[in-house]
Amino acid sequence: MEYIIRFTHIHETFRQAEIEALAVLEGIDLEISSYSASSPFCFVKVPSEEAAIKLVKRSILAKAIYEVWGSGSTYEDLHDNVRRASQHLWPKYQNCSFKFCIDSFQGSRSITEQRKLIDSFRFLGFAGPIKMKGAEQEFCIFEEWLFESAALGVRTPRSIHLGRFLGGSERDVILKYDLKKRNYISTTSMDAELALITANITLAAPGKLFYDPFVGTGSFPIACAHFGALAFGSDIDGRSIRGKGAKTNLLANFAQYNLKNQFGDTFVADLTNTPVRVARIFDGIICDPPYGVREGLKVLGNRDPNKPKEPVYKEGQDLPHHLQEGYIPPKKPYSFLTMLDDILDFAALSLVDNGRLSFWMPTANDKDQEIQVPAHPALQMTSL
Repeated sequence: MEYIIRFTHIHETFRQAEIEALAVLEGIDLEISSYSASSPFCFVKVPSEEAAIKLVKRSILAKAIYEVWGSGSTYEDLHDNVRRASQHLWPKYQNCSFKFCIDSFQGSRSITEQRKLIDSFRFLGFAGPIKMKGAEQEFCIFEEWLFESAALGVRTPRSIHLGRFLGGSERDVILKYDLKKRNYISTTSMDAELALITANITLAAPGKLFYDPFVGTGSFPIACAHFGALAFGSDIDGRSIRGKGAKTNLLANFAQYNLKNQFGDTFVADLTNTPVRVARIFDGIICDPPYGVREGLKVLGNRDPNKPKEPVYKEGQDLPHHLQEGYIPPKKPYSFLTMLDDILDFAALSLVDNGRLSFWMPTANDKDQEIQVPAHPALQMTSL
């Protein structure tokens, strides 16, 4: 059976990557029949109705999934196709309560037009009561119009589909994690929606260990924890982890969302001087590395490589400076491209089989020169 996923029309380049990742996560055999980034309608084939519901259940970029009852370029074609393709399904819902709605992408219909179009499906012969709230079955007429069709004088959609609603997504959770409502954020905190999408693409799930080497205020670990993963993180700047007090720090963000049980730990380190042992233990590594725009790119170390590594004692103190509380180690400049290579090297050494690395990077530098996507012989690219 064919199904139609109704995506939200935002972050179009991530929609297919997310839904394919969720198919992998749920072990669903997914075939994408028809999809374009310019359209919110994606036609897929999956083994069953149950698989279709599972596919979008935790999606952020999908709104819902529907069983396709017919398609056409005109309403006459649609009616004929519905009769041919889905007539065997009609008796199942003969006496169920039901409702119809119209979803016009890049177009609009008046209330009078909507009623007329819905009435054109009287041939389905449903005898159950109509319920606009709490109906047992929901049907949706999907119209796809040309861009700026009203301005162009186009009066008919270019394609029409009829679908039966199966299940919705978890898109509403974006409001829960909205940064405007979060206790502790900074200028580099990742948008909640994008963090949740990235966690889905990285296959965050219960029983998995996830790590963010540029944790900041914890946007990615919180998203992974929401999906059940045990989240760890580190940052070169311990102040971003400690925050400003007991109620405004990284751990307080986990407490705000009742996710403390999914908090593994955080520590101060950079990727080139990590205390993490060399072992393939992480199911996912997820991060938004500093680009050097709002934050300078630095790692631990002295600017002068010839400077001797000897303990420094402050006057009147017996304890070396680097062992004292509040000590901030020196830092040296770091190349962005070198950092990308180091992230991939670390992932190759630390990820379990079929583990995933997801990271954000700019497509060009401050001189508008394209930055090539890094590659590694031990890693395979799944989406870009």
